Amino acid sequence: MNHTKDRVQYPLATEDLNLVHPLNKGLSAISGPVASADIPKLGWNLLREDLSLPTAVLYEEKLQHNLKWMQSVASAYCAKLAPHGKTTMAPKLFARQIQAGAWGITLATAHQTLVAYSHGVRRVLMANELVGRQNLEIVSRLLEDDEFEYFCLVDSAAQVEMLGSFFKPRGQRLNVLLEVGAEDGRTGVRDQEQLQATTAALARWKGQLRLCGVEVYEGVLNDEAAIRRLLESAVEVARQLSRENRFDRRPVILTGAGSAWYDVVAEIFRNADIGQEKDVILRPGSYVTYDVGAYRAAQQRILKSSTVARNMGSNLDPALQVWGYVQSVPEREKAIINFGRRDVAFDAGLPTPAVHFRPGGGEPVAAPEAWKLTRIMDQHSFLHFAGGIDICVGDMIGFDISHPCTTFDKWRYLPVLDSEYRVIDVVQTFF
Repeated sequence: MNHTKDRVQYPLATEDLNLVHPLNKGLSAISGPVASADIPKLGWNLLREDLSLPTAVLYEEKLQHNLKWMQSVASAYCAKLAPHGKTTMAPKLFARQIQAGAWGITLATAHQTLVAYSHGVRRVLMANELVGRQNLEIVSRLLEDDEFEYFCLVDSAAQVEMLGSFFKPRGQRLNVLLEVGAEDGRTGVRDQEQLQATTAALARWKGQLRLCGVEVYEGVLNDEAAIRRLLESAVEVARQLSRENRFDRRPVILTGAGSAWYDVVAEIFRNADIGQEKDVILRPGSYVTYDVGAYRAAQQRILKSSTVARNMGSNLDPALQVWGYVQSVPEREKAIINFGRRDVAFDAGLPTPAVHFRPGGGEPVAAPEAWKLTRIMDQHSFLHFAGGIDICVGDMIGFDISHPCTTFDKWRYLPVLDSEYRVIDVVQTFF
């Protein structure tokens, strides 16, 4: 049966993607929806106080640099890139990642897959197990489009039976990757007994479920030696399945890599001999905006250990900041900033003061190194500064963040700024 796009029940969301709606924080006052293409015409500028602070902003030049940098690293490792979209859930950024050369977009849920499809993404690696009737229904409807390529993970006979029983009556075939897990970790098969039970179930549903490769997520571990053992275990599983002629795809997919260990994953998978041709697919997500906390520390390790990364001649740049006002200076050496847990990540370290600007008072300057957030509440943050430093109510401060994933999900719209702090676009998220 030749299914066509117009039979898919989910329309493309071009209208939602291209309109900026009022009543969302972090923007200037607008009386009604504004076309995304018209945003630059409004002439907004962060430093002119045209935006309602707090606001989370992206920097165009740094976004461009990061997109090119990571794509170049993946290519140098002879790997393909499927960035994890859960970081931003921003279709405009998905499109830019694909335009930069990404093989596809990685996602974590059926709903996220629906969002990506509705905004034009046509290859999704869902790095998670697919379970639950409505989630299966979502995927089934998307698979009516023959141009849509989708992969999900399996790690048990019970899940395989559920998938097979669902897709067989619909006459659909589902691409799956066998997940290898770590002891005391997350999902994934742990031993030969689980592996054999899962592959035996796959053999029973061979007409509906296509085993396309092996997947692993090393981010559940922190020790490099343990990570290398897990990756080698995944390679050995792929080798075993290749010997048993279990795979239904050529080349076989071998995939892993979050944002902290992509160099180790790329090195081991690139050099692995699994007995047949392979596609190595890396899935970092946070590189697109980077940060100054957890991922900067991970990147420093990568630059020390990876010749490929060092040969890039540059590094990733923090492309996401949250700006707020000094709204009170109630005590000596304490200022209160008008953003909090509703606005910025705090799970992997508090934001870091980066830029200080006084409206009407000259150019932005680097925030003093001694400035530090000490506490964060729902709508307030506590800034410690040394005595004698000139800081006033109404000052604007831009903060670098640690962990972009839990900053993006707090914003519906993020203005994109050029080097002069002019708003040249708005990125919309779909959490």
